[in-house]
Amino acid sequence: MNITAIRADFPILSEQIYGKPLVYFDNGATTQKPRAVVEKLVDGYYKHNANIHRGVHFLSQEATEAHEAARETVRAFVNARSTNEIIFTRGTTEAINLVASSFGELFAEGDEIIVSQMEHHSNIVPWQLLGNRKGTVLKVIPFDERGELRLETLDTLITERTKLIAVTQVSNALGTVNPVKEIIAKAHSRGIPVLIDGAQSVPHFKIDVQDLDADFFVFSGHKIYAPTGIGVLYGKEAWLDKIPPYQGGGEMIDKVTFEKTTFNVLPFKFEAGTPDFIGSTALAEALRYVSTIGLEKIAVHEQELLAYATEKLLQIDGLRIIGNARHKSSLVSFLVGDIHPYDIGTILDKLGIAVRTGHHCAQPVMDAFGIEGTVRASFALYNTKEEIDVLATGIERARKMFAK
Repeated sequence: MNITAIRADFPILSEQIYGKPLVYFDNGATTQKPRAVVEKLVDGYYKHNANIHRGVHFLSQEATEAHEAARETVRAFVNARSTNEIIFTRGTTEAINLVASSFGELFAEGDEIIVSQMEHHSNIVPWQLLGNRKGTVLKVIPFDERGELRLETLDTLITERTKLIAVTQVSNALGTVNPVKEIIAKAHSRGIPVLIDGAQSVPHFKIDVQDLDADFFVFSGHKIYAPTGIGVLYGKEAWLDKIPPYQGGGEMIDKVTFEKTTFNVLPFKFEAGTPDFIGSTALAEALRYVSTIGLEKIAVHEQELLAYATEKLLQIDGLRIIGNARHKSSLVSFLVGDIHPYDIGTILDKLGIAVRTGHHCAQPVMDAFGIEGTVRASFALYNTKEEIDVLATGIERARKMFAK
């Protein structure tokens, strides 16, 4: 990978913060956007803006074709069987809420959903809301001191009332890469469908939903160099046909009378209202961008960054890494002595270094470790070892400022 050329594709990386070169290590929250993606947005609004599917005029037809071509790009990227299985959403959170609402309509009081202890709040709260409405029960796969799921507990958690398992493929707080293919196989042997939260996995390594045999797979565009406000729900067509729509309105209808409404075919059944047809094309551009570089190459580069950062940061006196799974994605969560994460993050910010501090929308993870939060440095394809050196120097500076 030509990192210099790649970095040139991201104008923001040439910016300065407080007079210091920007070091952007908050990629787990959102990635920066390459010039091609931003230009796709501008071009769409300047030259191709018209509401899709409903118009007979040229611009509407053109925008419709671009939107549906973007759906095909997403399908190919995750190797779905059909574009009928690709639903555009506003992001991972909406996609999970869609499944919780629509699939949840098939659940009864006492039915069970299993999640893991390391889930983002977006894969906890929707199931709790479902429990409030329907009386369903939420059960939890625990993790150990390394931050690895204790999969041996899954056999005892699964019962005849288990209706769904919903787990993250990569923990946003720990970096743990979970063995989701094994979880899916175990669940399917008992006839249980599985939802995979791929928000933190899609940017970092290749996803094949057919190989995983996932029933549902969700991700956000803004985690993979695309705009905010666009995301994807992949669902097996058999499930999407079976469950009711999430929202009602335009586009998702076949025929409406005051007595009865019939619904559109897939995928439109779950896409009420005007979709983000500009965002979808920009998402497709982002997926083309990473595909051109090669996800295999990206994975190798980011694992090198992870190994280098782990070794470099552990040389800092008092620094401890939270989450030491044997299989990790490219992020490091850490604490330094008893210094509050916010204080470290604030000092690093003044040095031009962007990291995330807090509980990372994963409070149960923090509770398991008995801490309030961590500092998280998350790496992307455009980051370098030299930037990690800058981070290590900044952390050491912060440590000395708080030394007694």
